[in-house]
Amino acid sequence: MLLDGEDWSRFVHSFQHERFRLETRPGYTVPEEEEELRRWRSGEERPAAELHTDPYLVKVRGHARAGRRMRRVHTVTSPLNEHLRFQCEWGYAFSVQAGEEVHLLDFTTTPDPGLPAQDFWLLDDEHIVLMHYAADGTQLGRELLENTDPAPYVRYKNLALEHAMPLTEYYKVG
Repeated sequence: MLLDGEDWSRFVHSFQHERFRLETRPGYTVPEEEEELRRWRSGEERPAAELHTDPYLVKVRGHARAGRRMRRVHTVTSPLNEHLRFQCEWGYAFSVQAGEEVHLLDFTTTPDPGLPAQDFWLLDDEHIVLMHYAADGTQLGRELLENTDPAPYVRYKNLALEHAMPLTEYYKVG
């Protein structure tokens, strides 16, 4: 089943205990981020007020306050490219402040522990959503895997977290 728009938003925020994301791409093309990327390139810092006004970060804070854990691992290769530096400084740094646990797994220093080359979400160790992208990083869709054993994805999550480093240790932000 494909998830889009409000259906996607409701689904990804419907987890009860834990939400995990594996990101494997060196960059993503997100047209809505172009203005932020331009501002970052010009040396601007993200306004601190956005921690309390950005709709995504407000949701993250709400989940964290309710005791629902959000974890993410992004596989990278050093040195980080421009998009990953932007993502760390403008996006992940704020997500961490809001309560998400963001980790980086650098394949330059740590061998791949056997992770798939496929982005996915795992909600409550039960629901798997594969993320599909074009070669340029543009998202093509989200596919909810129904009637699929989640055990391999739980194993991928655990491997990724075991070998990754928290963002605050890997990439000094702020």
